[in-house]
Amino acid sequence: MAAEESTAARHMELIAAYFKLIDSHLSDLAAGRQTEMMELSDIAEELCISHKHLIAVVKQGTGNHPCHFYIQKILEKANSMMDETDIPAAEIARKLSYDPSNFSKFYKKYAGITPGQYRQRVSVVD
Repeated sequence: MAAEESTAARHMELIAAYFKLIDSHLSDLAAGRQTEMMELSDIAEELCISHKHLIAVVKQGTGNHPCHFYIQKILEKANSMMDETDIPAAEIARKLSYDPSNFSKFYKKYAGITPGQYRQRVSVVD
């Protein structure tokens, strides 16, 4: 039983480290300290685990694939940048290492609206 508890605790530590790493990485991208979006395999390597192990641990602990959370964090970062700055959406896309038109498609696929529509929605609320 103690070994199972130890494994569960280690898995929770890895999940927390995963979230902390993607938050830090996205902040570094937004600030220009990094210029390339990390792949899931890069994140796993940074955490000193295999890509497959990262997927298994996150799926087991949360019920979702790590990419699900990475996408959500990218959208959150983009939204906060659109909320807190007047930087054009195309520049935000570049800061997050996306081609602006690809970012718009990515954003719309996962958020249901374009970055421009998000900005219009937010400015109407203000």
